[in-house]
Amino acid sequence: MSDQDTGHHVDPPGYGARPPLKDDGDKVKSSVLGIVAAVTLPFVLLAVFYGAFLILRDSDINRLLIVALALLIGVAGVFALYWVMNYSIDHLPERLRVRVRPWAFVGPALVFLSLYLVYPAINTVIISFKDSTSDGFVGFDNYVFVFTDEAMLRSIRNTLGWIIVVPAVSVGIGLAFAVLVDKLRRGEAVAKSLIFLPMAISFVAASIVWRFVYSFRPEGFGEQIGLLNSIWMGLGNDPVAWLLLEPWNNLLLMVIMIWLQTGFAMVILSAAIKGVPADIIEASRIDGANEFQVFRRITIPSILSTIVVVMTTAIITVMKVFDIVWVMTNGEFGTEVIAERMIRWFFRFGNNGRGAAIAVVLFVAIIPVMVFNVKRFKAEEAIR
Repeated sequence: MSDQDTGHHVDPPGYGARPPLKDDGDKVKSSVLGIVAAVTLPFVLLAVFYGAFLILRDSDINRLLIVALALLIGVAGVFALYWVMNYSIDHLPERLRVRVRPWAFVGPALVFLSLYLVYPAINTVIISFKDSTSDGFVGFDNYVFVFTDEAMLRSIRNTLGWIIVVPAVSVGIGLAFAVLVDKLRRGEAVAKSLIFLPMAISFVAASIVWRFVYSFRPEGFGEQIGLLNSIWMGLGNDPVAWLLLEPWNNLLLMVIMIWLQTGFAMVILSAAIKGVPADIIEASRIDGANEFQVFRRITIPSILSTIVVVMTTAIITVMKVFDIVWVMTNGEFGTEVIAERMIRWFFRFGNNGRGAAIAVVLFVAIIPVMVFNVKRFKAEEAIR
């Protein structure tokens, strides 16, 4: 007869070497010692880990050696932390193991998430009700400033323009490129790589590149080197200071973002198009549909969820943009955006309260987009 038939308890693999407990008192002592070990060992390891960090931070040894030691201690420390936690859980009473083990492995991630995301968000909201030095309470004065200051109102209008123009144009062009590139018999990978290439550089680097495109030199300060002015002058016109030309300078800045985001949209949408069943497309062609009708009635509905995801991703990216504006115009000449105002009030003007209020407004504005995205994902999962 097996142990299960006789009703005897069968220890899981790896626990057969443990001696049986003699009585209930031994069981209680074992449970208490297990709980103490489970709680103590991870904290001891964290204390050692933190002590090593302090020693490295205050050490005068070579910086490269400090970096190497920090990486070594970090990797080994994380491994040791999870190993110790798993070892400690194995010594808990059996009822507690199943409940505690998931939290032990998810716990560190939750701690870091709270430390680096939740706490800063809550602290930012608190600071937004204080003065420039975060000492005195000023109520809603900072929010009144956000919605009454002329530059702030202009930044809100400009940001709305960015949200409307950039995602729509970048996704539209990306979709067109995805369809056209998908029809290439040769060189598809090369064409996609060239279109996607701008994504490999930062917004600041892209802005520097486009400064040469929009470059303007007043008369007496040398020849015009800007590509756009060269074309404009070739048509018989006088050079133009493009970045000072309100409100068109906002559109010129949006072109940079469109240039960066088009490759991303093309790659994602191209993958979605390749996932459209070929038999449906072939059946529609047999029924007499032309290429445009196939695209409009078969391809677009099939990849609509992907288009929505790319659009929402582009919207979130656009709402956070500040570096393009900062590098190109320094936020002047009517080109302010919300994120640029936040950086300016936080770090240039040193006003923590107003900077935090702008950050909160930006965060609240992004929430509907995120909620829409989550609902969309849930709807797709329900269909599947």
